Amino acid sequence: MHPGQLAVSAAAVQELVDAQFPQWRGLRVAMVDSQGTVNTIARIGEHLTARFPLQPGDPQEVRRWLEAEAAATAELVGRTRFATPEPVAIGEPGAGYPLPWSVQTWVPGVDATVADPGESVGFAQDLAAFILEVRAIPTQGRTFSGGGRGGTLRDHAEWMATSLEASHGLLDVPLMRGLWSEMVDLPRGDAPDVMNHCDLIPGNVLVREGRLTGILDAGGLQPADPALDLVSAWHLLEETPRQVLREALECDALEWTRGRAWAFQQALGAAWYYQDSNPGMSRWAQRTLNRIATDATSTAS
Repeated sequence: MHPGQLAVSAAAVQELVDAQFPQWRGLRVAMVDSQGTVNTIARIGEHLTARFPLQPGDPQEVRRWLEAEAAATAELVGRTRFATPEPVAIGEPGAGYPLPWSVQTWVPGVDATVADPGESVGFAQDLAAFILEVRAIPTQGRTFSGGGRGGTLRDHAEWMATSLEASHGLLDVPLMRGLWSEMVDLPRGDAPDVMNHCDLIPGNVLVREGRLTGILDAGGLQPADPALDLVSAWHLLEETPRQVLREALECDALEWTRGRAWAFQQALGAAWYYQDSNPGMSRWAQRTLNRIATDATSTAS
């Protein structure tokens, strides 16, 4: 999925675990089939998961990133009614794998790429509860870090221009360009930054019988635009449940429209970038774009 992407095998994971964490020696290691784009995932026994960064990097910088991810993940544990992973350990390079890696608890469940909750009002209510509980976590004076989504939309204009040019033959580029032109200068609004999960995509959401049971990948938890976690309305929900989410969160028109713009920004980049290397990721991104285009058309008419 990425230039120079790193690979790790089950045998290598077993060797790393046996050498560095003898208390887990003998636990079965199995690689996990995932649409994830940041880590290769392996299960260790029944209750642990190992995460190996896919992209090459400086080991010390990767370790700092893993430590920050662990701190964010720990901050979310127990703060909502839904299950989330707990950080356990950071491993060292070895067995042919050149970077540090992390261990978390395993959260069982089926993600929303498999169990689509899009028509479930109950799921929309659960999702609203999660977002509200995350927003209630104190920022402790922190504000948006300046990296990734969550600041101002204009900061992403260059990437969006690249994505639009790369999407010819895949998307209706004139339509997408017109939608983005209406979004890029949306004002940030006066509401202060609040805590956001920051990546509520289908692969990070666990579902059972149309209800939310758990949330994965909490390492991006940070203060950001209050509209950021509203990406989930477009990544995960059809029209009626989406309105249930909006009403539960009491979103005003600007916040709701900005959330739609953040979902558009994320989906437009993912649709073309992962078209060949991660088709499942590209498909849900295209579905998000279709939902946004339909909503924008109905709102304008």
